[in-house]
Amino acid sequence: MTYIPDEIDQQIMRLLQHHARMPIAQIGKEINMSQPSVKERIIKLEEKGIISGYSTVYDLAKLNRGTTTFILFKTDRCEELVHFCEQAPEVTDLHRISGEYNYLIKVRTTSIEELASFQDALVKLGTSKSHISMKTIMENRVLL
Repeated sequence: MTYIPDEIDQQIMRLLQHHARMPIAQIGKEINMSQPSVKERIIKLEEKGIISGYSTVYDLAKLNRGTTTFILFKTDRCEELVHFCEQAPEVTDLHRISGEYNYLIKVRTTSIEELASFQDALVKLGTSKSHISMKTIMENRVLL
């Protein structure tokens, strides 16, 4: 069942999306609402599965993972590909897509050489077309 958050829930979600560790008291001040009311709304959003977790965003370039590549991948060995990607530390995202290729893999590597090694290991599962990102314009965009 689809849940459509009201304006107050959207304000809370927007604040948490920008700063997941923001104290409930600060959220209350920002939206002019009491702490207990804010906490109750957050709990309801969590119970409904709208808020499914909290995470930390890392600057992967500063962690020596500055080469971003998007790989279109075609395979009939789907389970093996998924398992391979789950085990590969270079893979940050995996999407099942429509069209000529059936997967889109996002990888973050330290270098082009590491990317080549990753692709050498991947090639046994199917065919691919790689696109190296020259510059990140927008990532982890806030949707609310």
